[in-house]
Amino acid sequence: MNELNALLEPGMIVRHPEQPDWGTGQVQSNIGGKITVNFQEVGKVVIDGARVVLLIEFGH
Repeated sequence: MNELNALLEPGMIVRHPEQPDWGTGQVQSNIGGKITVNFQEVGKVVIDGARVVLLIEFGH
């Protein structure tokens, strides 16, 4: 898993770098490199942390 994704904890707000139309999402869990995020526009999505580095939204 990417080192930055390892920092993600439930409650943090993130964006998917390749899916800007998904809007921001709230991290639900981060277990074994599988990150579950509830995005505003598409709902709950499980992200493979080895393939995608999520962008942390600061100031939320």
